Formats: sequence, structure tokens, C-alpha cells
Amino acid sequence: MSLTETSTGRPRAFSDVIETLGRRPGERLALGELVDAFGDRAFGAVMLLFGVLNLMPWPPGGTTITGAPLLFLSMELAWGREALWLPGWMERATVSRATFRKLSDRFMKAIRFTEHLSRPRLRFLTSRFGQGLIGLACVFLSAVLVLPIFGGNLIPAVAITFFSLGVMQRDGLAVLLGWIVTGITIVVLFLAWKIIVAGFEHGWEWVSGLV
Repeated sequence: MSLTETSTGRPRAFSDVIETLGRRPGERLALGELVDAFGDRAFGAVMLLFGVLNLMPWPPGGTTITGAPLLFLSMELAWGREALWLPGWMERATVSRATFRKLSDRFMKAIRFTEHLSRPRLRFLTSRFGQGLIGLACVFLSAVLVLPIFGGNLIPAVAITFFSLGVMQRDGLAVLLGWIVTGITIVVLFLAWKIIVAGFEHGWEWVSGLV
């Protein structure tokens, strides 16, 4: 049985592939091995993994590291590449297989529950054109993740997670949710910017009053 397909030729569930990768021999898991494991679903699957990783609480600057690969992947998706390509240094990047297994076990119940709900629908949202738009949105969201904003990773990471799930499962409903959360991200950023600008203006007025 291949890692990407069942004995009947159907794609294996995301959760099954993740579990198999965690049980494979070898102390380290390379990103290239993970891409090969998902085959033509690699775009959505790898972006989903990084999206979930960015849902975790990180200290300021942490999402700069975890968001950078997403920015690269999003650019490829926006460019319209059909197959995921990684530069050699990224393909050879590894993580401890035990750590990978520990993290995947932590989210496995949620992953299986999501798989149960997800199915191909509203396919026009996951067409090639639709995926290009998703890629552009994820470039913006990934750029927000890269900024060292404490607590600023949650909403963009949720949007990327929905988009990635939609691309992998051809689930237009997940993509639609991704667009909704992207809209929320824009509103939150706008309000945050207004608050920051207002704070500087009040601060400047206070300083000017002292002179």
C-alpha cells in the first residue's frame, strides 16, 4: 500500500498519512519526505501543517520563523504552480520524529473530526483560479504572521488553516470560511492601526503641551 493512496486507489486520509509519517523509522523527519508523502495534495497538506503550527502560542518573534515557510508556499500557490517545489535547503530541513509525533497526537482528535465534516463541495472556489486567489490571500496573511506582533498570529493562522483544508480536500465551504476570517483579519488590523495612530497623536499632543 502506498503512503498517498489506499489499496482501492483512493487518497489516504490526512490523519492516516500524518500517523504513518510519525511511525516511520528514523530519528528525523525531513520536509521533503512530508511533501512526497502527500503527493498532489502537498500544497494544502503542508500549508495546513504550518497553519496549525501557527495556531500555537508563540513568544514575540516566534511566528516570524513559523510564518516564513508559509509565505514562500503561498507565493507558489498564487503563482499557479501545480506541484509544490521546495529549494534544497528547505527540503532537507528536519524535525525530530518524536516531536512531530507528539505535536500530531495533540491535534489528532481535532484533525479527525474536521476530516469527518469536510468533503468536496463548491468546487469553483477551489478551481485553479480560485487557488490563485487563495494564494494571494495567504501571502498577505503570512506577511502578517511574519511580523513580530504578540498574539497577532491567531486570526491569520485560522484563515490559513481554513484555506489549506479547502485546497487539500477541495472543500469550498472551508475556503469560504477562510475568506470570512481574512476579512476579519483586515478589520482587526485596521482598528489596531487606528488605535496606534490615535495613541501617537495623543502622545505627541501631551509632549507638545510640556514644551
